[in-house]
Amino acid sequence: MRSMTGYGRRQISRDGREMTVEIKTVNHRFLDVSIRLPRALSFAEDALRKQIAAALRRGHADVSVTYVNLRQDAREVRLDEGLALQYKEALLNARLIARGERSSIRDEDVAWIVQQPDVMQVTVKEEDQEAVLSLLRDTAGAALADVTAMRDREGEALKADLSFHLDEVARLREEIARLAPGVPKAYQEKMQARVKELGVQEIDPQRLAQEVALMADRCAIDEELSRLESHISQMRGALQARDEVGRRLDFLTQELNREVNTIGSKASDAEITKLVVQGKSEIEKLREQVQNVE
Repeated sequence: MRSMTGYGRRQISRDGREMTVEIKTVNHRFLDVSIRLPRALSFAEDALRKQIAAALRRGHADVSVTYVNLRQDAREVRLDEGLALQYKEALLNARLIARGERSSIRDEDVAWIVQQPDVMQVTVKEEDQEAVLSLLRDTAGAALADVTAMRDREGEALKADLSFHLDEVARLREEIARLAPGVPKAYQEKMQARVKELGVQEIDPQRLAQEVALMADRCAIDEELSRLESHISQMRGALQARDEVGRRLDFLTQELNREVNTIGSKASDAEITKLVVQGKSEIEKLREQVQNVE
């Protein structure tokens, strides 16, 4: 069993390229992936999304990718010669106006010219997509391995907690099953005591038996107890499974709650009602934890 909560962050450098992938996952009904990529890597989004979908079945995944190309050939510096010559001409004209002379250009003038906007331009060359995709796949794969390992560890903790609460539900079911046969008898004794309180000297035994039988039929919970036992058994089996069981556990939890509610509405007994309340509390704890199972 695997949790939907996980975290992984990996950084890999190769051939002057550095890639960092960070993945955070939390519970979600379906698989929902949110990816933040540098604009230069937009071509890789579809491949990355497929890689994540192959590793994760459910959960919301926030994926953040940073990339730096430190290779010497990653950028190109270009001089806008026409613009530089215009700055030069403007500088010479300004000198002529100020000093009355038009001398040759000096080194400091060259430094000033190349600092002007758009004279020197740095352009980023087109990336080698195959090399970048390979690096991204490896980095994302390592981060996903960390996420999966954490989700497995969290899953083991979840399984232990779910098993504990499920055992409590099973124990409460056994207590209810033990008390259920005595409900009609207790009802009969209450009726007899009530008749005596009213001062009735003689009662029709057949009539009393009919009333007890009707009440026993109304409060019969054998079927509910049987289904409850079946759901508990199925849930225990699901907890041992290695595949995706979150939706199945969610369904079984709803069925547990349904049967316990029915038992509470049918069994007219204070002790059983008390056990039903405890059972509903344990099932609610199950329901909360099941939401985190993949």
